[in-house]
Amino acid sequence: MTHNVRQMGYRLGVLLVVLLVVAGSVPTLAFAQETNADETRAGGIVRIGPGETVTGDLDATGGTVLVSGTVDGDLEAVGGTVVVSGTVTGDVTAVAGSVTIEGDVGGSVDALGGSVVVRDGARIDGSLEAAAGAIRLDGEVVGNARLGGDEVALGPTAVVGGNVEYDAETFDVAPGASVAGTTTQNDDLSFDVGSPFAGGVDFAVPAIPPIVAVAYGFLANLLLGAVVLLVAPRFAEQVVEVGTSRAVQSGGVGLLTLVGVPIVLVILLLTIVGIPLSLLGFVVFGFTLWVGQVLGAYLVGTKALDMADSSSRWGALVLGLLVLAVLGVLPFGLGGIVSFVILLLGLGALALVLYERSRGDRRRSAPAVDDDPGRRPTA
Repeated sequence: MTHNVRQMGYRLGVLLVVLLVVAGSVPTLAFAQETNADETRAGGIVRIGPGETVTGDLDATGGTVLVSGTVDGDLEAVGGTVVVSGTVTGDVTAVAGSVTIEGDVGGSVDALGGSVVVRDGARIDGSLEAAAGAIRLDGEVVGNARLGGDEVALGPTAVVGGNVEYDAETFDVAPGASVAGTTTQNDDLSFDVGSPFAGGVDFAVPAIPPIVAVAYGFLANLLLGAVVLLVAPRFAEQVVEVGTSRAVQSGGVGLLTLVGVPIVLVILLLTIVGIPLSLLGFVVFGFTLWVGQVLGAYLVGTKALDMADSSSRWGALVLGLLVLAVLGVLPFGLGGIVSFVILLLGLGALALVLYERSRGDRRRSAPAVDDDPGRRPTA
């Protein structure tokens, strides 16, 4: 399976790939005998404690995977958080929200996550391949390092025995960092990150021209917006009305939803029974964010047409999405800030309308209450 994420940025793209890989791993883990590992562990927290040794390859999935002991073989891990502070004699393949290497790895490390960190004192005897929103290397990599992310940094204690190849929006090398080979920027960087329990994932990050990425995003948003307007036109108008008349409240609710829902889902992920529900929740939440962004753009387009004494729901949708597309290419982060505000407005108004509709449904379904309990029924 090939995942192209450069067009949407490493941070969002990697998040989606992580969700897809994790979701695909859960059912396979239910049938541990089908994996190639010598041992498979799953749970809210999977821990290899200090002094504990796992002989042979280990496949692990959970809300948190902690390796403080020794894995005498390869480690393949999927989780919300993966931390290797002990020793892995073979290779490490990790797909997680955050991946941290603090110990010794006898082979290579392939990591896919929201963040990937190799701390000071850590040692990787093979190569390092990482794709993440943020990557920081403070430890030692004996071989080559191939790094793709929004932000990539080599700290003052970083040591790379081979070459460094990177693709990043920002790339920082601190004084004191050592690279024995060459350091090269490669906009066509791609990764073959093995997907635990699923036979491997080709994680390709091709160079997509910005205009193509913007056009693709506009068309995808337009398609979603058209579906919403055709299927639920009244609902869309309610969202616009709430977002316009209660903009501050909508923005606040949007921010609360954006922060609160992931926290609840991560907590749910830490329980064994809640893992499938949490993963499904992340997928639904991701789609809801997309709908919220599109409805926010529709709100902006509607407001702009109102100011021009014009009215057209399709014109409002196209205009709002064009504004969103232009914001995506503005420099200095200004476009990102305004796009974020539009997301908060759309998401918050969406949440408010859903909440108010659910309350209305409950009221309509509630049995009538007799205001005069002493009144006798008439014959």
